[in-house]
Amino acid sequence: MSRQTLLTQQHALQCLGTALGSVLLRSIATTHRSPPQADEASLYVHWPYCLKRCSYCNFNKYIPRNQNHAVMTACLQKETQTLLQLSQVSRISSVFFGGGTPSLAQPSTIAAVLETVSKHAHLSDEAEVTLEVNPTPAGKASLKDFTLAGVNRFSVGIQSLNDDHLRTLGRDHDSQHALWTVSEARTLCPGRVSVDVMFALPGQSVKSWESELEKLLPVCDDHVSLYQLTLERGTQLFKQVGSGELSVPGDDVTAVMYNSARGVLEKAGFRQYEVSNFAKNNAVSEHNIGYWKGRQYIGVGPGAHGRFVPRAVGGVQREARTQTLEPDVWIREVQRHGHGTRRRIQLDHRGLLEEVLVMGLRMNEGITQQHWKLFSPEDDLQLIFGMSEKVQEFQAGGLLKLNERGLRCSWEGLALLDSILPTMLLELEMFFKKQYTSRKTDIQRDR
Repeated sequence: MSRQTLLTQQHALQCLGTALGSVLLRSIATTHRSPPQADEASLYVHWPYCLKRCSYCNFNKYIPRNQNHAVMTACLQKETQTLLQLSQVSRISSVFFGGGTPSLAQPSTIAAVLETVSKHAHLSDEAEVTLEVNPTPAGKASLKDFTLAGVNRFSVGIQSLNDDHLRTLGRDHDSQHALWTVSEARTLCPGRVSVDVMFALPGQSVKSWESELEKLLPVCDDHVSLYQLTLERGTQLFKQVGSGELSVPGDDVTAVMYNSARGVLEKAGFRQYEVSNFAKNNAVSEHNIGYWKGRQYIGVGPGAHGRFVPRAVGGVQREARTQTLEPDVWIREVQRHGHGTRRRIQLDHRGLLEEVLVMGLRMNEGITQQHWKLFSPEDDLQLIFGMSEKVQEFQAGGLLKLNERGLRCSWEGLALLDSILPTMLLELEMFFKKQYTSRKTDIQRDR
């Protein structure tokens, strides 16, 4: 499982989520200037291999017939070097190793990538370095070696503490393995362990979901990520539900599950800081906050996504980049060209604001006026959304708050974000269309 996938999608996201579709990457020229160029970025490294494919998963992952760790390590290092030099960032704020199952990588691979980063940019000793872990006995056994390699935060893909559910999901661990792995991770990185848990699973009820959370909370650390099961076309689970072999909770029950979990976590001292993420003792994921705040990030590895300005070749606008998906093809491209970038799309002003809007509204704090002005100095949130009847309806319904501080969802609004976002994107589009019409009229008048 992955985070860049952020319902990813994280990895989604993956990097930005399928709800955005092609809207985010559409390029429409405007006269607005780009946001300030940052000298820093975060780094996402994708390890594409898994031992098996889970029944629900459609992420970019592969079951290797044979695997050459030395070649993979060398290519990850080479692409990291190439893209760091292309971006000309001087500082990497955080590193996230996702997948796939990055805990299948050798610790020496993790150390080598981090060493490459340090050679070409500043990576603080205190920088967050996260590794996603599959809670199998093999994964647990390698945790100490990963910390010696430079990892200081673990994200453990528990998914469920119900063994029947784990079998349905096709996971290769059981609940006891999960508990052992979390315990070992907490010993090695106290206060810096996150657990991923899924809900709306086949056969799951609100009561059984609440019982599972109550069982989880005493053993988990200071960070929890909740993810609703999504039936992805082409997966085994999609076919099983479609054929009637399995059934999943309906939308109304799923909504109750989500809000119930929010209440349970709040009582346990966890603060919700994003749609799917909860932390206590301020143990937030700094890496993912970078995504949600629209900061630059570099994606390395097969299928990785990135958003950065290629300053080394004279770039002044941020590009959305996607690396080649298939590992063997990616390896050949990196060996020949130094990188495996398959697609580059230049983000104009509007495209960038769409990303800032969609990602920012995921956060509990929303988008402050000050943050929005970093990307849109001329047009503030009130100007763009303040006169919209739809936005006013959201406000009157208690779902959205727009004021001098900024724009954010209420507690109720966060639960309905997927329903709110299409309207907000449309309002932003209409604003740009009005601006274009106004400029066109002014030009014709001047003639």
